[in-house]
Amino acid sequence: MEKDHIRLAVGIIGNITSLLLYGAPVLTFMKVIKEKSVGQYSCTPYLIALFNCLIYTWYGFPVVSNGWENFLVSTVNGVGIVPECFAICTYIVYAPPKFKRKVARMVGCVLVLFGVMAAISFFSLHDHKNRKFMIGIVGILSSISLYSAPFVAMKLVIQTKSVEFMPFYLSFFAFINCIMWMTYGALSRDIFLATPNVIGSPLALAQLVLYCIYRKKTRGVQNGNNLDPEEGVQINGAQSTNSEEKTKLPDGQKGENAEYINTTEIKTILIN
Repeated sequence: MEKDHIRLAVGIIGNITSLLLYGAPVLTFMKVIKEKSVGQYSCTPYLIALFNCLIYTWYGFPVVSNGWENFLVSTVNGVGIVPECFAICTYIVYAPPKFKRKVARMVGCVLVLFGVMAAISFFSLHDHKNRKFMIGIVGILSSISLYSAPFVAMKLVIQTKSVEFMPFYLSFFAFINCIMWMTYGALSRDIFLATPNVIGSPLALAQLVLYCIYRKKTRGVQNGNNLDPEEGVQINGAQSTNSEEKTKLPDGQKGENAEYINTTEIKTILIN
């Protein structure tokens, strides 16, 4: 019984840290609404995050899990669907026409893929063990696909010797979030909940270490350029404006239709 109470407490803390991370896309796209333009933002991270939330919401349902043993997994991921949908819908509204169609098709693919996974697990598999195995594997794969974000952030920090585009609070809450859900998965003896966060925890910790290493160097760059914090910070020829939270990517590092990478997009989304 005591173990169940600890597991419940860990799950609640995990829900709280997850909700804090969910605020990132909302803040980003409130700026998009204000500017009435998506600028150079990419919608791909939010599409992957939407699929991840859908999969783990389904994973926590009694249809897949045994009863409501993973109720907290369903609740936090169910809530997470809302901000991801908000971000995607906002992107579609303010994106250029050709990107509206592209994102709409990608949303359709995400929903169809989830529908197929849910249908196969429900109609073709007739016990919880096999359903959890199938959906759990898909969940792990979708979580792994999100790991590019921390790697991109860490690479840029090392290249520019600046933490301007890797906010401390995002890395900190991502680390706590991974630890909580890894612990939750371990207490539940659920490899499909623990595994993604076993991988995500060291990545988030590495971000915190990099932040500590380059924090003072970032200040040195700011002081060396004698720029007002409200006007921007010159970093290796790339100006980072605090109000917009955009940092120019190094040459050769441009992503899909993205000249700038948003600070709030570089985060670990491991909410399982």
